[in-house]
Amino acid sequence: MLFPLLSVGAGLVFLAGGADVLVRGATSVARRVGITPLVIGLTVVAMATSLPELLVSLDAAFRGSPGVALGNVVGSNIANIGLILGGAALLGPIGVQAQIIRIDGPILVGCSALMLAIGADGTLSRFDGALLVIGLVTYIVYSIRKSREEPRADLLQKEFEGGLAKQHALWLDLLYLGGGLAALLFGADRLVEGAIEIAGTLGVSDSVVGLTVVAIGTSLPELATSVTAAYRGEGDIAIGNAVGSSIFNLLGILGLTVLVHPLDTSGFRALDGLVMAGFAIALLPLLRSGFSLSRREGAALVTVYVVYLVSVAVM
Repeated sequence: MLFPLLSVGAGLVFLAGGADVLVRGATSVARRVGITPLVIGLTVVAMATSLPELLVSLDAAFRGSPGVALGNVVGSNIANIGLILGGAALLGPIGVQAQIIRIDGPILVGCSALMLAIGADGTLSRFDGALLVIGLVTYIVYSIRKSREEPRADLLQKEFEGGLAKQHALWLDLLYLGGGLAALLFGADRLVEGAIEIAGTLGVSDSVVGLTVVAIGTSLPELATSVTAAYRGEGDIAIGNAVGSSIFNLLGILGLTVLVHPLDTSGFRALDGLVMAGFAIALLPLLRSGFSLSRREGAALVTVYVVYLVSVAVM
């Protein structure tokens, strides 16, 4: 049991480090070709920070462990709202912009419902993957256009300008990109192999490990970002990070995974998908109440998440 745990730990370390290095290299290259900081933040950085989840799901799919691949996406979305957003709200009430309630929140609910619908036949095909990826491209294009129309675009531009890595020498960019990608590949391989061995040792399905250990592990960067943002009083970033990451998980991570390697969903519990959709639906009235997420509401989300984890562990 020790070696699988060490493998999972090493995988998480390499995934976190590789993602950070890759973001630095990708940001610098984007600056080199003249992409604005705003667009870099909305696209390049968002995609680079989601690579750990993508590589983990792809690795699991090719290893014949659809439970880990699908559990990583579903479990991460449940954790994004129950653990990450709920935990952030415990630090203090989080203000909510109307756009999250009117646009992004309903989109997340729609994406969750779409995933349940296309997976109801027991498989996620390449056609399903293409449908999800088209949805991702549409969402990204819409987000970029919307950000340019909003009065806060200039503020966001300055915010990204100050938060993104500066341009480096070309050789250093290539080193960052190559090293970051290599670390991500190695980390994903170690994490998935360790998770599968743990599942075998404990005598549980790989779905259980995917929904818990893998999902929480690959969600740690989002947890750190949201908690830090909430602590600094930047609630918009905390909520935007949780909701946006969840949308990207369904459309991007799951879409690209099944586009490359179709998944058998017959062994996956419908309950887990319903819990994921339930969290997304419940979030809307919580955010609409006073356009904020209170400590009490955050505590409720975390409590429900813990109860869900217990139910998964004892199933």
